[in-house]
Amino acid sequence: MQQVKTRYSDEELAEFDAIISIKLDEAQKQLDYCLAELKASADNDDAKLKGLDDGVSGREVERLSALSSRLQKHIQHLQNARIRIQNKVYGVCRETGQLISKERLKVVPHATLSIAAKQGKR
Repeated sequence: MQQVKTRYSDEELAEFDAIISIKLDEAQKQLDYCLAELKASADNDDAKLKGLDDGVSGREVERLSALSSRLQKHIQHLQNARIRIQNKVYGVCRETGQLISKERLKVVPHATLSIAAKQGKR
């Protein structure tokens, strides 16, 4: 009788950690860019003097703020995934307790639900 795999091996976890590291670096660069743009917009006195551009610059600031917020959440999810790797519980579906497919984790490395659980088909 074949035993069901309950966790990923240390080698597999190291592979996932490398993927997460790359995604973390990318997300942090994007966040740094957004924050720099927000700061530049806040520091730009000329933009504050132009009444006609207020609507456009206001929307851009809102867009950058929303993007920054999403990036911060994404970074937190990736950092949490690294903690799960350290605790050797990474890749285990929090609903079913079964392993999330490698294919899914390579695309969404911070996933905590299998496709079946996400679709409600436990």
